[in-house]
Amino acid sequence: MQIQHRRLGRECALKILFALRHDTNLAKDELLGRFWENFRFADDALGEPLDSLDAPIPESAKRFTEQLVSGIVEYRPVLDQRISEAAKNWSLERMTVVDLSILRLACFELCYLPDIPARVTMNEAIEIAKRYGTKESPSFVNGLLDKIAKNVGKKDN
Repeated sequence: MQIQHRRLGRECALKILFALRHDTNLAKDELLGRFWENFRFADDALGEPLDSLDAPIPESAKRFTEQLVSGIVEYRPVLDQRISEAAKNWSLERMTVVDLSILRLACFELCYLPDIPARVTMNEAIEIAKRYGTKESPSFVNGLLDKIAKNVGKKDN
């Protein structure tokens, strides 16, 4: 899988997780289906929306998106616990939806995707936080993910 397809997959997963906060009763498969039906993306690292149906999302990015969303939905209580443990003075409710979604994405990767190095997961999360979060998001995400990576024993040498 090309690196840019993973970035695109992460960004799509972030958008889906953001949508899940609005309708928690919607089944994950139904939400994924609606997402793929209604959005088309350029085949680039940023996944910019297109008006045309001529540039569908690459299959590898789609599979990675679905792997992330499925895993986060399944392991959300565990992921939230790990994030809470790392964020000593922050409750999950105080975090922005975007920051919390990015943290869940990266925490899932750190805990359940051993083939992705921790530094890659963390760098990708920081870059996505720069694009979608606030001015403070990159440092906030970096600090918490560093603690989580150490706690799960997945800190690169």
